[in-house]
Amino acid sequence: MIRIWYTVLCLLFLCQVVMADDKRDAEETVKGKLDAVFAVLEKKDLDQEAKKKEIDEIVSPMFDFALMAKLTLGKKHWPNLSREKKEKFAQLFLNLLKTSYLDKLTLYTDEKLIFEPPAQVKKKVHIPTQLISKDRRTSILYKLYKPGNDWKVYDLEIQGVSIIRSYRSQFGEILQNGTIDDLLAKMEKPADKQN
Repeated sequence: MIRIWYTVLCLLFLCQVVMADDKRDAEETVKGKLDAVFAVLEKKDLDQEAKKKEIDEIVSPMFDFALMAKLTLGKKHWPNLSREKKEKFAQLFLNLLKTSYLDKLTLYTDEKLIFEPPAQVKKKVHIPTQLISKDRRTSILYKLYKPGNDWKVYDLEIQGVSIIRSYRSQFGEILQNGTIDDLLAKMEKPADKQN
């Protein structure tokens, strides 16, 4: 009986160690990438387009854009698409996310990023951060999972709002009254022509 309890305690301890390693690894992934992004933003000798290109190369490997595209359409719409439509939607969604993300970064002045303790949520890790500027504080939660050897971001929450849920709601409204082709056509238009 003592041996059984000893085994259970050892397994619990090992589980805690693995979870601690997961949290640390995921946090190091995000921190390393964001430190590199801030270093690029602070370069005085680069114009905005050159900064966007460098940042894209740093950040893109950290995100699972294919999964994010699938999650935004959800179980209601994604399974019904042909392979070609899935690929087209994923590419357009990738362009949309990158444009939005990179455009927001060009507004950078001298913000500081503070990391809060990460949380293990089943096999995923959530990393809360605070982006602090002179007159405002923005909470950003990075949600990661580990599909292989590397941690990948599959969603972001900004001020408590999930970008996946936000896009799912927008796309759902279009698909409620239209088709996937209507959605793809709208996504192909530059943002300034969508209004």
